[in-house]
Amino acid sequence: MPKLEDKHKTFIVQALACFDTPSQVSKAVKEEFGIVVGREQVQQYNPTRPACQRLSKPLRTLFDETRKRFLDEVAAIPVANQAFRLRSLQRMHDHAVERNNAQLAAQLLEQAAKEVGGAYTNRRELQGPGGGPIPLQHGGKVEHLHAMDDADLEALARGEAVPGTDSGGA
Repeated sequence: MPKLEDKHKTFIVQALACFDTPSQVSKAVKEEFGIVVGREQVQQYNPTRPACQRLSKPLRTLFDETRKRFLDEVAAIPVANQAFRLRSLQRMHDHAVERNNAQLAAQLLEQAAKEVGGAYTNRRELQGPGGGPIPLQHGGKVEHLHAMDDADLEALARGEAVPGTDSGGA
């Protein structure tokens, strides 16, 4: 494990703050400085990891400031903005229609619908029939979580019989 100078540590901390993986950082350090640093050593400079308990306060502050700046910059990138993507899709769709390319126009409409519908996010919503609450079956009786009081919900979570029903948990 090579002894790292301050410039190496700063480079590693800043790269990790920008969400680079330890493997990527290790490779970048070799390319930039010509020294081989293992992934395990790189991970010691990431304060979001348990292995990084002894990171100095200045490096921890550098990580936090770099991470904040990086996230702010990402928000300023046009393609990261849904409105920008939709305007771009609109222009491409208009161009496809002008060229009588119905297949491409249809694909672009589908992509725009997915964009607006949240298909490109990691947000998921669970719904019951007709978009309502998810029903729970208890001994032939259907109940909804929002209709239960706190005591019933706690009993359900413990797997105990819910008062007013014939069985226990879900």
